[in-house]
Amino acid sequence: MTAAALAAALVLIPADASAAGTVEHRRVVSADPVDTTPHVLDGIVNAIALVGGTVVVGGSFSEVRDAGSSRVLERANIFAYDLATGRILPDFAPELDGPVNALAAGASGTVYAGGAFTETDGAGTRRLVRLRLADGTRVPGFRAQAEGGTVTSLVRSGSHLYAGGDFTRVGGVRRTALARLDAATGAVDPAFSITPGAPRGSRVKVYAMALAGDRLAVDGGFGTLDGLSRPQLGLIDVGSSPAKVADWRTDAYAPECKPDFPSYVRGLDFAPDGSYFVVVTSGGAGSAGKLCDSAARFETRARGTTRPTWVNYTGGDTLYSVAVTGAAVYVGGHQRWLDNPRGRDSAGPGAVSRPGIGAIHPVTGKALRWNPTRDRGIGVKAFLAHRGGLLVGSDTTRLGREYHARIGMFPLP
Repeated sequence: MTAAALAAALVLIPADASAAGTVEHRRVVSADPVDTTPHVLDGIVNAIALVGGTVVVGGSFSEVRDAGSSRVLERANIFAYDLATGRILPDFAPELDGPVNALAAGASGTVYAGGAFTETDGAGTRRLVRLRLADGTRVPGFRAQAEGGTVTSLVRSGSHLYAGGDFTRVGGVRRTALARLDAATGAVDPAFSITPGAPRGSRVKVYAMALAGDRLAVDGGFGTLDGLSRPQLGLIDVGSSPAKVADWRTDAYAPECKPDFPSYVRGLDFAPDGSYFVVVTSGGAGSAGKLCDSAARFETRARGTTRPTWVNYTGGDTLYSVAVTGAAVYVGGHQRWLDNPRGRDSAGPGAVSRPGIGAIHPVTGKALRWNPTRDRGIGVKAFLAHRGGLLVGSDTTRLGREYHARIGMFPLP
């Protein structure tokens, strides 16, 4: 797609849009990526945020360049570019000394970054920092620092910033893998003290989070939330004070897939109206009844012990990321197939080829015809749906049968 066509497709995006929830689309995005996105020349993209009309990209990389240019720019694990033109912002070049795993849009032209870094431009910013897009400098009033582990997920909602990972303290306050912070100061919120426990694996970890209204969905390497059985997945009522674990529960992820995958949940995302959410997993080709290497839909307001509304299996390949837009459920990883419940690292009856990226019908749970393809590699680690299309971040260089190194975008037709 040309730059002119992209500009015509985009609509005004609020400057302070937060990262809570997914934008609704009435159609499936085009299978033809836009031509304007820049290229990440090494490493992997782990996270994408949109602040007004600026795309912020985080991961583990050191070099980027504009589309159509031969000039290589140094960027230490984070950079930003203009959504409409694809041009890399020259003045946003903070140096983070470790990978960025998570991003969240902030107010007033800022962005939050979380990961495994300990310094930003030489100053101590353990695993959490807030940056100005105008010049890449730190916002000095934000003082949250995570200790004892990394940050893997961030969600901002108004004056609150939710952080998940495998840390043990934030801002000197004990918080195991999950915390809610003041979005302006980074102070830990005492009204939110939900504690994941019963580790699935070597330690407790929150892998992914998503927010819809008063429900925060969390998944990861835990068996309990505040002592209540919530194997790898739970909902938290953030509308109450103090916040509390919601009555919603499922045993769908209680079984083990393989000893190598004690925790196998990965990405999750709510539908735009919050009525359901989808979880994607790793785990290896499991036996019947286990949700290994799958995408599964759950109803947000279901009562009692909940089973998935539908499950779509890859047949033995990991899915890392999911974006739910209403028109489609986009899934990404290093999968070879969808619609493959009987596959065991093979194409079983009914399997459809969807290398590295695919789309699922939100009602039927069956693969849609959309099949742009991508080089599989490790997989898609980041999706971001916005009003003009779908941004995709990964570790490979071909998307939609074109060269798009590690970052690309499918526009709405």
